[in-house]
Amino acid sequence: MRIARFSHNDSIKFGIVDGRELVVLDGDPMFAGYETTGERVPLAEVALLAPVIPRSKVVCVGRNYREHAAELGNEVPVEPMLFFKPNTSVIGPNDAIVRPTQTTFTSFEGELAAVIGRIAKNVPAESALDYVFGYTIANDVTARDLQKTDGQWARAKGFDTFCPLGPAIETEFAFDGARIVTRLNGEVAQDGPISDMIHSVADIIAYASAAFTLLPGDVILTGTPAGVGPFVAGDVIEVEITGLGILRNVARDA
Repeated sequence: MRIARFSHNDSIKFGIVDGRELVVLDGDPMFAGYETTGERVPLAEVALLAPVIPRSKVVCVGRNYREHAAELGNEVPVEPMLFFKPNTSVIGPNDAIVRPTQTTFTSFEGELAAVIGRIAKNVPAESALDYVFGYTIANDVTARDLQKTDGQWARAKGFDTFCPLGPAIETEFAFDGARIVTRLNGEVAQDGPISDMIHSVADIIAYASAAFTLLPGDVILTGTPAGVGPFVAGDVIEVEITGLGILRNVARDA
């Protein structure tokens, strides 16, 4: 089932994607279930929004693909390397990624994102996927120069607009054979199988929930394959993941 969050007639709603239409839901399905209003809205008439605005946090995993770690000259972490993005960094499909004046080197990182659907604390890896509401696409935008000079990643990863999500949440996702492909102005920059992930989604949830409670609506970014690179104002970044669609954003300067 594919769930979209959208704006229509000056109101924000959730809906189930059914072909070229949205079956409008009565509230947020993570909290209110899948009861429908009886209304259908053509997809062509709505503006898709970020499919979730985390009420608590965005948890990210660094260097979770071997080739990506290598291209930046880093060792592969033995355990998941966690960091956070604030929920104010989240934007949706077709929203602008704003390059702030503090940086001269912004980079794209296409990633698979898992959306938590249940309170998770000390969850074993064997049952961790039971706590996932669904999956979507993310772009872990990074101010690469600030990442190097700051010594920690909060500012480099946390600027407003630095966490595009979308276009929708897929409640069932087939990991086998899935790939992440990122295009910059139509040219493929990243193309890697999700099977190359070092720490699995289940292992990440288990590891993170042993440290802090994961809440419904929290988003976990699971790492990026090799091929990350810079973008400038006017560039179009598209991240495509098998079965999840395409997340498209355009960059502009502040």
